[in-house]
Amino acid sequence: MWTNAAHRELLGVTEFLDHRTPAVGEFVGTALRTDPTSLTEIEKARALYYAVRDGIHYEIYGADVSRAGLRASAIIRRGTGFCVHKSLVYAAALRSVGIPSRLFYCDVRNHLASPRLIELIGGNVFTYHALNSVYLEGRWVKATPVFSKLLCRLYKITPLDFDGRNDSLYHPYDQNGRQHMEFLRWRGEFDDFPYEEVVGGLRSAHPKLFRQGVFTATGSLVAEAA
Repeated sequence: MWTNAAHRELLGVTEFLDHRTPAVGEFVGTALRTDPTSLTEIEKARALYYAVRDGIHYEIYGADVSRAGLRASAIIRRGTGFCVHKSLVYAAALRSVGIPSRLFYCDVRNHLASPRLIELIGGNVFTYHALNSVYLEGRWVKATPVFSKLLCRLYKITPLDFDGRNDSLYHPYDQNGRQHMEFLRWRGEFDDFPYEEVVGGLRSAHPKLFRQGVFTATGSLVAEAA
């Protein structure tokens, strides 16, 4: 159990990590399915990881990037989003059960993006890829509850697992040995969601993807995989 007083603010409610809302509470309750006091912190973190990974549909198209749309409760109600959205849900869910969490951003090169997505992104480098830092057993570990089993199956990528003790970052190769993703630049780790930096950075780097106001371009990753 964590004891560092400096971590207390990493359990706090924020505009985006609104974990005391009914939507987040119901999501966490369903994910844990039992009395949370009977679970270890690692068991809670793993259960919530898989709930976010497979329970929030990963979709970069039609995603709401407004301030209201990027609150954890709104993302849960919508049931879909890309890495930025899913990391917010996971951070809020962890804080709701007393586990300190942070948001982590980096730039990555995705070698398996569809031709249309590459056109909209302006290449295969994706800025502000989001994941989480989780404080468990006295140390920070990285977790990426982003790509669901369904999407991984369609794109022939092995889903990322999380054991609560080792970093869960990315798979460098797909099931056929093709390079999938590589990390290019670490953007930083944050106690709360830096809306202007992340959303502003995404709009600046990928303007074609953000022509629809506060929503990304329409489409379907599932359809493109098929």
